[in-house]
Amino acid sequence: MKNHVAVGVDGSAESRAAARWAAQEAALRQVPLRLVHAVDWPLDPVLPGVGRPDMDRWADEALSEAARELGRRHPDLEITTRCPKARPAAALAAEAADAALLVLGSRAVGGLVGFLVGSVALSTVVATDTPVVLVRVADDPDGPGTGAAADVVVGVDIHEAGDRVLAFAFEEAERRGCPLRVVHGWKMPPAYAYVPFFDPENERDIGRSVTHMVDDMLLPWRHRHPGVNVTTGVFMGSAGERLVQASQGAGLVVVGRHLRRSPLGVHLGSVAHAVLHHAAAPVAVIAHA
Repeated sequence: MKNHVAVGVDGSAESRAAARWAAQEAALRQVPLRLVHAVDWPLDPVLPGVGRPDMDRWADEALSEAARELGRRHPDLEITTRCPKARPAAALAAEAADAALLVLGSRAVGGLVGFLVGSVALSTVVATDTPVVLVRVADDPDGPGTGAAADVVVGVDIHEAGDRVLAFAFEEAERRGCPLRVVHGWKMPPAYAYVPFFDPENERDIGRSVTHMVDDMLLPWRHRHPGVNVTTGVFMGSAGERLVQASQGAGLVVVGRHLRRSPLGVHLGSVAHAVLHHAAAPVAVIAHA
């Protein structure tokens, strides 16, 4: 049964932050936590004199240290460890297939660049249909503004089937006992670019129509989760930019990505890409049709 939370651990500050976040999430869900460290044997040793026993011992120590720390924070949490021998992205994707949620770390690089989502994390995100959460070092669950009681923010698209995205967001808000902020960005139809005299009332009419469509989309979920306080933000412009703005002080940002593949491979999507690299909160990526 896919009920546990899995987290990638490699001894880095990013993975420690991800492990703390994952432990808190597992405690909220009342499910076990699995710590995973993938050991990928290079064809040639990276460091002279460092052999497989040394790498195995380092991996065991990283897992043991993380398990001890999390056990002190959450004494009632069931914690297990795994150390598969495979490339990290493949090993983590395999672990995700057996989990309800996979948590990974990402690194802040500062300035306009935002956050570095490494090749392992990106490869894992697009290789699984299990929800994946990316956590930053600053997203310490014990710190202000990123704990379980902070808002959950979700981006929706009225043109997409977003049931999996909304289900995840509503369930997270419900178990955390926090408000849910729904964000939707829309654009004027392309034909309006050729209208010489544009009536601003048309924009207001379209905005009201889109708002009604978002409300209709949310109605069944409000009924299923009556205890969740939901607010909506419908605006004309970039959904990615608004979600990044809304991430300030949020506990979690939820975005979707398409399961379908293009001839060039898996397409993450511009909104998910922007949020993953610039949101100031943990980001959950939910695969949907």
